Amino acid sequence: DAQCQQRHRHIEWLKFLRQIEREAPADKELHLIADNYATHKHPAVQRWLAKRPRIHMHFAPTSASWLSMVERFFRDITVERLRRGVFTSVPELVAAIDDYIAHHNTNPKPFIWTKSARDILQKVIRANSRLSSKQNEALH
Repeated sequence: DAQCQQRHRHIEWLKFLRQIEREAPADKELHLIADNYATHKHPAVQRWLAKRPRIHMHFAPTSASWLSMVERFFRDITVERLRRGVFTSVPELVAAIDDYIAHHNTNPKPFIWTKSARDILQKVIRANSRLSSKQNEALH
């Protein structure tokens, strides 16, 4: 299921989380991967999540958007549907996105990592180390 929201505030994020909680089987733990966007860490969101121990948030590093498979999906929808499209209104754009997702979901294919989790995490650690060193050099 996909949704387009006019705004991206903590209010919309909570609405999305409530929908997931409602629709997911009650006996399942939920692991959600999100970016480090402040909306996801808003105090109201944190309070809501604290009352729901089955929901586990995992945040992708801001400096490593390549980790997010969502970015790959956004690339695909842009290349395959939106880039050459002409949309005269927001509802027309939303309809195009909804149509793409409905078509995509008729024959979904998983995004496959080409690296092991260990390789990816080691690369993140190296990148963070280099970034920290550069930031320290800039301060001195």
